[in-house]
Amino acid sequence: MSTAITSHGKSVRVVGLVAIIAGIVLILGGGATWLVVRSQLVAENITIPDDAMAFQGNVVNGPLDAYVQADIINHHALDGSGGKTYAELDREDPARATVMNASFLRASLFTSVIAFGIAAFAAGMGVLFILIGWALRKLVPTDAVVTAPAPAAGA
Repeated sequence: MSTAITSHGKSVRVVGLVAIIAGIVLILGGGATWLVVRSQLVAENITIPDDAMAFQGNVVNGPLDAYVQADIINHHALDGSGGKTYAELDREDPARATVMNASFLRASLFTSVIAFGIAAFAAGMGVLFILIGWALRKLVPTDAVVTAPAPAAGA
């Protein structure tokens, strides 16, 4: 059984196919980003200390681990500086270098948390694109017959 459609139907199928391809690329890109960030964190061999809020003893290898490690670094830095941040310490304070290094480490860990989030977002958008592409292609069946649009009345 064939269905008559206008020439716009072919365009809808092409857009659907492009959306599916884009979705696959987004999923692959998100997955690759996740794996690269994870492998870089694992290579650092960071172990979460026993006084952290969670995941004690785990190697940092994901977004939650990285967040927990950043939190405990901040806690230790504040303990070492008497509760003062880098900006609040005197320039001559010996704790200033330690607090500065802690800030750099925290920023790096938070960057990995953001990278994991973007990777997950890209993969999620990829799934959405595939579903939209599939739905668009279902609107126009492959056995449809393309016909020219009817001329406007009075033309």
